[in-house]
Amino acid sequence: MTETRPKTALIVGAGDHLGSAIARRFAREGLQIVATRRRGDLSPLIAEVEACGARSYGFHSDARDEEQVAELVEKVETEIGPIDVVVFNVGGNVRFDILETSARIYRKSWEMCAFAGFLVGREVARRMLPRGEGTILFTGASASLRGSRGFAAFAGGKHALRALAQSMARELGPQGIHIGHVVVDGLIENRATEELFPDLVASKPEDGIIKPDHLAEIYWQLYRQPRTAWTFELDARPYSEPW
Repeated sequence: MTETRPKTALIVGAGDHLGSAIARRFAREGLQIVATRRRGDLSPLIAEVEACGARSYGFHSDARDEEQVAELVEKVETEIGPIDVVVFNVGGNVRFDILETSARIYRKSWEMCAFAGFLVGREVARRMLPRGEGTILFTGASASLRGSRGFAAFAGGKHALRALAQSMARELGPQGIHIGHVVVDGLIENRATEELFPDLVASKPEDGIIKPDHLAEIYWQLYRQPRTAWTFELDARPYSEPW
């Protein structure tokens, strides 16, 4: 009897907070998890996923590098299983006033937010299209919709990622591929947020910061949607966040 492989979720940008929360949420439903990030220790996440009863694999890969992305997707597809869902969760949030924003800073933010999203989305779509099914989800931010002082580079990258997702949705949706874009409009609870925005964090009321596990639920619900009623874009914010 041929063994039936579990479905595979590829998490690109599996950081210690939102990326890990998404991986755990999908793992609890029985999907095997492939977690990738450019650097950093993946072993704690691998252990957490396996504690959920799911198979887990961790790889270091630079999503900005075309060759590395192609090799990653090839490895997953041939050695682990067909990718059923990919979540692109690479960051790139930096704050510099415009005169302090060097070409290198702007380019790096664009590469992380937009170019990497293009490479991952294209390579995964290459595999999903012949099967006529699959889900590709992109993590956006407040900067996907509006630029703020000090965030020209980040807003430029996130605007470009949103445009990419819109174009992919219109092209690939009719071919059975669900494209989703999640606008995270608010602070996410993690150490980096506390270090970057200490005064803003301190000003928030109780439950005024997004908890990664709660946000991860949105990605799961998007993935589970029937194709008669797909959502392209969904924005999430704490109750206290102004519109």
